[in-house]
Amino acid sequence: MRVLVVGYGSIGARHARLLAGLGHDTACLTRNPDCPFPVFASAREAVTGFAPEAAVIATATAEHQRSLADLAQAGFLGRVLVEKPLFHCSGLTPPPGPGPVFVGYNLRFHPLVARLAELLAGRRLVSIQAYVGQHLSLWRPGRDFRATYSAHRDQGGGVLRDLSHELDLVQFLAGPWVRVAALAGTFGDLGIQAEDTACLLLETGNCPAVTVQLNYLDPRPRRELLVLAEGLSLKADFVAGELETPQGLERFVAERDATYLAQARALTTDCAGLCSLEDGLRTVELIDRAEQAAERGEWVQR
Repeated sequence: MRVLVVGYGSIGARHARLLAGLGHDTACLTRNPDCPFPVFASAREAVTGFAPEAAVIATATAEHQRSLADLAQAGFLGRVLVEKPLFHCSGLTPPPGPGPVFVGYNLRFHPLVARLAELLAGRRLVSIQAYVGQHLSLWRPGRDFRATYSAHRDQGGGVLRDLSHELDLVQFLAGPWVRVAALAGTFGDLGIQAEDTACLLLETGNCPAVTVQLNYLDPRPRRELLVLAEGLSLKADFVAGELETPQGLERFVAERDATYLAQARALTTDCAGLCSLEDGLRTVELIDRAEQAAERGEWVQR
């Protein structure tokens, strides 16, 4: 399959490398002079000269809508994977033309998530606690984190958008969000504009109590999920690849690129397991409503 990767920063480079490694013809729409793949300067040139069958949008979050519009105006009609989150604010929709559109919540492809879904099937959920944190200086070694988009809210940075995997994951396991309360702000000493910490309290369609904590500050990378269901308590540690169950500890091996590879295979085959446009839009709405809840100090309903 011919796949066009739009944007060649760290995440775009990963998508391009993995797609090429799977044997797909890969080209990039970028101004990055270090890109080793065939490069196009515009969407129109790429669509005309490369005729992509699929595209990956890996530009800064605030540029996603424009990247999709450029592809649509160039006449591209293939499937699209947009890096998470789908947009930097709610109220936006993909332009007609390209599609279907999916969102890059690759954590759905982690074997721990598949096992959680299996164990929770048919059980009544009581509560979920999700935590993710890693010091922003560890994200992109060798780069000044204050100069990256993560540090700037107007570019789509901040933990609510950068770490929105957890917002997708709790809805994937527990149903669409119903209402949200939140605290969010720049509470650390990173010297960035975007929020470095967010704490959300949610009610979802299938779970009455969900808490999500996101931060750029933890010196020890952590990604954990605690689930209490009827007759069952589980703890998932995504960094260690471990799941604590009443029957004992289960271990899962998922190397760094595993979930991205699974996502790339899905995009270039039957698209099974990819985050849908509907789910991606719902998470963008949740992010906006969480910001409103934090500003107002009150619950916000869907």
